[in-house]
Amino acid sequence: MAFKIGLLGLGTVGAGTVQILQDPAQRHPLVQELAIYRVGVRSLDKPRTVTLPPEQLTTDLASIVTDPSVDIVVELIGGLEPARSLILKAIEHRKHVVTANKAVIARFGAEIYTAAAQAGVYVLLEAAVGGGIPVIEPLKQSLCANRIHSVTGIVNGTTNYILTRMKNEGGDFAQILADAQQLGYAEADPTADVDGFDAADKIAILASLAFGGRIKLEEVYCEGIRGVSATDIAYAEQLGFVIKLLAIAKRASQPTPDSLDHLQVRVHPTLVPKQHPLASVNDVYNAILIEGTPIGQVMFFGPGAGAGPTASAVVADILNIAAILKVERGCAVQPSGLPLLDPLLACSHQHYCTVAPISDVVTRFYARFLTKDFPGVIGKLGTCFGHHEVSLESVVQIDRRSDTAEIVVVTHDVKEGNFRRALEEICTYPAVEQIASTFRVL
Repeated sequence: MAFKIGLLGLGTVGAGTVQILQDPAQRHPLVQELAIYRVGVRSLDKPRTVTLPPEQLTTDLASIVTDPSVDIVVELIGGLEPARSLILKAIEHRKHVVTANKAVIARFGAEIYTAAAQAGVYVLLEAAVGGGIPVIEPLKQSLCANRIHSVTGIVNGTTNYILTRMKNEGGDFAQILADAQQLGYAEADPTADVDGFDAADKIAILASLAFGGRIKLEEVYCEGIRGVSATDIAYAEQLGFVIKLLAIAKRASQPTPDSLDHLQVRVHPTLVPKQHPLASVNDVYNAILIEGTPIGQVMFFGPGAGAGPTASAVVADILNIAAILKVERGCAVQPSGLPLLDPLLACSHQHYCTVAPISDVVTRFYARFLTKDFPGVIGKLGTCFGHHEVSLESVVQIDRRSDTAEIVVVTHDVKEGNFRRALEEICTYPAVEQIASTFRVL
């Protein structure tokens, strides 16, 4: 008996999903048992890259999620609404759901997963983070015997492409962003990407899975790449670093038994040592580095977007659900009559993790100062940092132009709040013309 798929959306990823399902040869045999039943689209007249019988297409998306014949609803329309409402309506009608929608899950995951648990259905989202990179399922299953310490990733291809070109060409952000938009690597409105919001959605999802608790998206610190200049990239190169937009989730630096779910969850440009595994991840590629005990380090690398890679992840989730339905449908039930859910596939945690404010984060910093070329300026900077318990790893006068000096400071691990208070005091010094940039250092 074929499993009937109700597909919402026939854009880039939707079309890629259809192509896989229409061409099952040399794939897993279970793909042959998946049937496209209905497809919801915004317009019936729009030209398509795939061919489907006209009777399978409808603009009434709600009719798909309520249709008793549909086994699995696949949501690929994106955006917050009507995606959220359609997912919840599908769950209400006890449909399993596959989605690539990181924005909906990051904002409404608590509501969606509570409803799914009550209905006894799965909501799977491998395609929501990292495109075709399998990272969601490994966090749920392959790595579940580990105590995860940190998840650090390059999870936005647009920003990685821009930063790679800035490094290789010495170009400025605005011009390379314009080129990326012309080439289709950046949206006409690039805000979600370049301001870090897309990466924040993704790290909230990864942190929830890695650390077994819900994450409030508004508690995720988020800073984009608009402030990264060609000058900073060049100086980072001289100091042995590359600049990447990193999404980071990690346990508190000194956890106690009562604070094992106290986390840092943040997105920001970061100076990454050249020898670090993430330093060589360039262009539109994504990579996620997971550290835990006893496994140590594991890195997942691959294309972070695109029709083929993302559709690959979508169909993998469909197959996971189809396999469970094939083996267990009607066999395993609770006293309530609802199916028993596989705890390694379902997201069942109910509590919220405590996310530390950015001021409590301990990390290294890079700061670039423009100062008047007066004797004793470097010493005064060092004294101020010392008063605020900021230990300096290096202080270098990089350049001098007429009566202006350019000074770059790299700190040891320091508490962010202390570092910011030191900068506030330094801003009041007459010799300091400008704090040109500050970045965290991995």
